[in-house]
Amino acid sequence: MINLAIADDHKIFREGLKATLEDCADLNLVFEAANGIELVKQLAHKNPDVVLMDIKMPEMDGMQATAYIQENFGHVKVLALSMHNEDKYILDMMKAGASGYLLKNAEPQEIIDAVFTVYKKGFYFNEHLSVTLIKQLMGNSSQAKNKGETELNEREIEVLKLICQEKQNTEIADKLFLSVRTVEGYRTRLFEKTGCKNIVGLVIYAIKKGVIEV
Repeated sequence: MINLAIADDHKIFREGLKATLEDCADLNLVFEAANGIELVKQLAHKNPDVVLMDIKMPEMDGMQATAYIQENFGHVKVLALSMHNEDKYILDMMKAGASGYLLKNAEPQEIIDAVFTVYKKGFYFNEHLSVTLIKQLMGNSSQAKNKGETELNEREIEVLKLICQEKQNTEIADKLFLSVRTVEGYRTRLFEKTGCKNIVGLVIYAIKKGVIEV
Protein backbone atom coordinates (compact mmCIF):
# COMPACT_ATOMS: atom_id res chain seq x y z
CA MET A 1 0.00 0.00 0.00
CA ILE A 2 1.40 3.37 -1.06
CA ASN A 3 0.34 6.36 1.03
CA LEU A 4 -0.32 9.30 -1.26
CA ALA A 5 -0.82 13.05 -0.81
CA ILE A 6 -2.08 15.60 -3.33
CA ALA A 7 -1.08 19.27 -3.33
CA ASP A 8 -2.99 21.44 -5.80
CA ASP A 9 -4.84 24.73 -5.39
CA HIS A 10 -7.67 23.74 -7.75
CA LYS A 11 -10.28 21.70 -5.90
CA ILE A 12 -11.91 20.51 -9.12
CA PHE A 13 -8.61 19.04 -10.28
CA ARG A 14 -8.04 17.38 -6.89
CA GLU A 15 -11.47 15.80 -7.05
CA GLY A 16 -10.83 14.52 -10.56
CA LEU A 17 -7.47 13.13 -9.54
CA LYS A 18 -8.96 11.36 -6.54
CA ALA A 19 -11.59 9.80 -8.80
CA THR A 20 -8.80 8.60 -11.08
CA LEU A 21 -6.87 7.00 -8.25
CA GLU A 22 -9.67 5.57 -6.10
CA ASP A 23 -10.06 2.42 -8.17
CA CYS A 24 -6.47 1.41 -7.45
CA ALA A 25 -6.57 -0.69 -4.28
CA ASP A 26 -2.85 -0.27 -3.61
CA LEU A 27 -3.03 3.53 -3.36
CA ASN A 28 -4.20 5.18 -0.14
CA LEU A 29 -4.86 8.92 -0.20
CA VAL A 30 -3.85 10.13 3.26
CA PHE A 31 -4.50 13.84 2.73
CA GLU A 32 -4.83 16.68 0.25
CA ALA A 33 -3.65 20.29 0.42
CA ALA A 34 -4.48 23.49 -1.46
CA ASN A 35 -0.97 24.96 -1.14
CA GLY A 36 2.51 24.22 0.09
CA ILE A 37 1.87 25.58 3.58
CA GLU A 38 -1.03 23.18 4.12
CA LEU A 39 1.08 20.37 2.74
CA VAL A 40 4.10 20.78 5.00
CA LYS A 41 1.91 21.18 8.10
CA GLN A 42 0.46 17.72 7.53
CA LEU A 43 3.59 15.87 6.46
CA ALA A 44 4.94 14.93 9.89
CA HIS A 45 1.84 13.24 11.26
CA LYS A 46 0.33 11.80 8.08
CA ASN A 47 3.55 10.43 6.56
CA PRO A 48 2.89 10.00 2.81
CA ASP A 49 5.23 7.96 0.62
CA VAL A 50 4.57 10.01 -2.53
CA VAL A 51 3.27 13.54 -3.07
CA LEU A 52 1.61 14.57 -6.33
CA MET A 53 2.72 18.19 -6.47
CA ASP A 54 1.39 21.10 -8.50
CA ILE A 55 3.88 23.87 -9.23
CA LYS A 56 1.84 27.07 -9.22
CA MET A 57 0.18 27.40 -5.81
CA PRO A 58 -0.40 30.39 -3.48
CA GLU A 59 1.49 31.02 -0.22
CA MET A 60 4.10 28.32 -0.89
CA ASP A 61 4.50 27.03 -4.43
CA GLY A 62 5.42 23.53 -5.54
CA MET A 63 9.11 24.28 -5.97
CA GLN A 64 9.43 25.68 -2.45
CA ALA A 65 7.42 22.80 -0.99
CA THR A 66 9.51 20.23 -2.88
CA ALA A 67 12.74 21.76 -1.61
CA TYR A 68 11.34 21.69 1.94
CA ILE A 69 10.41 18.03 1.60
CA GLN A 70 13.84 17.19 0.21
CA GLU A 71 15.50 18.90 3.16
CA ASN A 72 13.25 17.62 5.96
CA PHE A 73 11.49 14.48 4.69
CA GLY A 74 13.99 12.90 2.33
CA HIS A 75 12.12 9.58 2.24
CA VAL A 76 9.06 11.24 0.68
CA LYS A 77 9.07 11.17 -3.13
CA VAL A 78 7.66 14.14 -5.05
CA LEU A 79 6.02 13.60 -8.43
CA ALA A 80 5.39 16.94 -10.12
CA LEU A 81 2.02 17.14 -11.84
CA SER A 82 1.64 20.38 -13.77
CA MET A 83 0.06 21.95 -16.83
CA HIS A 84 3.41 23.60 -17.67
CA ASN A 85 5.62 21.71 -20.11
CA GLU A 86 8.34 24.35 -20.51
CA ASP A 87 11.90 23.20 -19.86
CA LYS A 88 12.39 25.80 -17.12
CA TYR A 89 9.60 24.43 -14.93
CA ILE A 90 10.76 20.85 -15.38
CA LEU A 91 14.38 21.68 -14.62
CA ASP A 92 13.52 23.83 -11.60
CA MET A 93 11.38 21.07 -10.10
CA MET A 94 14.11 18.49 -10.62
CA LYS A 95 16.66 20.82 -9.03
CA ALA A 96 14.31 21.26 -6.07
CA GLY A 97 14.27 17.48 -5.59
CA ALA A 98 11.32 16.10 -7.55
CA SER A 99 11.65 12.46 -8.63
CA GLY A 100 9.53 12.79 -11.76
CA TYR A 101 7.40 15.16 -13.82
CA LEU A 102 4.02 14.63 -15.46
CA LEU A 103 1.63 16.90 -17.29
CA LYS A 104 -1.90 17.20 -15.95
CA ASN A 105 -3.31 15.90 -19.23
CA ALA A 106 -1.46 12.60 -18.77
CA GLU A 107 -3.51 9.44 -19.10
CA PRO A 108 -4.81 8.14 -15.75
CA GLN A 109 -2.83 4.91 -16.09
CA GLU A 110 0.39 6.85 -16.67
CA ILE A 111 -0.16 8.76 -13.43
CA ILE A 112 -0.75 5.52 -11.54
CA ASP A 113 2.29 3.87 -13.15
CA ALA A 114 4.43 6.90 -12.32
CA VAL A 115 3.42 6.78 -8.65
CA PHE A 116 4.37 3.11 -8.39
CA THR A 117 7.63 3.65 -10.28
CA VAL A 118 8.69 6.59 -8.11
CA TYR A 119 7.85 4.61 -4.97
CA LYS A 120 9.72 1.47 -6.04
CA LYS A 121 12.60 2.84 -8.10
CA GLY A 122 13.09 6.36 -6.77
CA PHE A 123 12.55 8.17 -10.07
CA TYR A 124 10.27 8.31 -13.11
CA PHE A 125 11.36 9.42 -16.57
CA ASN A 126 9.14 10.02 -19.57
CA GLU A 127 9.27 12.06 -22.76
CA HIS A 128 8.87 15.32 -20.81
CA LEU A 129 11.81 14.53 -18.58
CA SER A 130 14.11 13.52 -21.40
CA VAL A 131 17.83 12.89 -21.61
CA THR A 132 18.16 16.30 -23.25
CA LEU A 133 16.71 17.99 -20.18
CA ILE A 134 18.97 15.99 -17.88
CA LYS A 135 22.00 17.13 -19.87
CA GLN A 136 20.81 20.73 -19.68
CA LEU A 137 20.39 20.39 -15.94
CA MET A 138 23.97 19.25 -15.48
CA GLY A 139 25.57 21.54 -18.04
CA ASN A 140 27.42 20.95 -21.28
CA SER A 141 27.18 17.27 -22.22
CA SER A 142 30.60 17.43 -23.89
CA GLN A 143 32.10 17.58 -20.40
CA ALA A 144 30.46 14.30 -19.41
CA LYS A 145 32.85 11.96 -21.20
CA ASN A 146 35.91 12.11 -19.01
CA LYS A 147 35.48 9.15 -16.71
CA GLY A 148 38.76 9.97 -15.02
CA GLU A 149 37.08 12.84 -13.20
CA THR A 150 34.95 10.53 -11.09
CA GLU A 151 35.94 9.96 -7.46
CA LEU A 152 34.18 6.59 -7.31
CA ASN A 153 35.99 3.29 -7.12
CA GLU A 154 35.29 0.36 -9.44
CA ARG A 155 32.73 -1.33 -7.19
CA GLU A 156 30.88 1.92 -6.55
CA ILE A 157 30.67 2.50 -10.30
CA GLU A 158 29.25 -1.01 -10.76
CA VAL A 159 26.58 -0.32 -8.15
CA LEU A 160 25.81 3.09 -9.69
CA LYS A 161 25.33 1.54 -13.14
CA LEU A 162 22.87 -0.99 -11.73
CA ILE A 163 20.97 1.73 -9.88
CA CYS A 164 20.66 3.57 -13.20
CA GLN A 165 19.21 0.37 -14.67
CA GLU A 166 16.46 0.62 -12.01
CA LYS A 167 17.73 -2.40 -10.10
CA GLN A 168 16.66 -2.71 -6.48
CA ASN A 169 19.03 -3.58 -3.62
CA THR A 170 18.23 -7.29 -3.69
CA GLU A 171 18.82 -7.46 -7.45
CA ILE A 172 22.12 -5.60 -7.15
CA ALA A 173 23.19 -7.90 -4.34
CA ASP A 174 22.47 -11.00 -6.44
CA LYS A 175 24.21 -9.56 -9.49
CA LEU A 176 27.41 -8.58 -7.64
CA PHE A 177 27.39 -11.45 -5.10
CA LEU A 178 27.07 -9.05 -2.19
CA SER A 179 24.79 -8.89 0.82
CA VAL A 180 21.84 -6.50 0.72
CA ARG A 181 23.34 -4.67 3.70
CA THR A 182 26.58 -4.15 1.77
CA VAL A 183 24.65 -2.75 -1.20
CA GLU A 184 22.83 -0.37 1.12
CA GLY A 185 26.23 0.78 2.35
CA TYR A 186 27.38 1.44 -1.21
CA ARG A 187 24.21 3.45 -1.89
CA THR A 188 24.88 5.57 1.19
CA ARG A 189 28.49 6.20 0.11
CA LEU A 190 27.35 7.11 -3.39
CA PHE A 191 25.06 9.79 -1.99
CA GLU A 192 27.85 11.06 0.27
CA LYS A 193 30.55 11.12 -2.43
CA THR A 194 28.42 12.64 -5.19
CA GLY A 195 26.49 15.06 -3.01
CA CYS A 196 23.25 13.80 -4.58
CA LYS A 197 20.09 13.74 -2.50
CA ASN A 198 18.01 11.19 -4.41
CA ILE A 199 18.12 8.55 -7.14
CA VAL A 200 17.41 11.11 -9.87
CA GLY A 201 20.52 12.98 -8.77
CA LEU A 202 22.60 9.81 -9.02
CA VAL A 203 21.35 9.14 -12.56
CA ILE A 204 22.14 12.71 -13.57
CA TYR A 205 25.60 12.43 -11.99
CA ALA A 206 26.23 9.18 -13.89
CA ILE A 207 25.33 10.86 -17.18
CA LYS A 208 27.48 13.89 -16.45
CA LYS A 209 30.52 11.79 -15.58
CA GLY A 210 30.10 9.40 -18.49
CA VAL A 211 29.47 6.42 -16.21
CA ILE A 212 26.48 5.52 -18.38
CA GLU A 213 25.91 6.15 -22.07
CA VAL A 214 22.81 8.00 -23.27
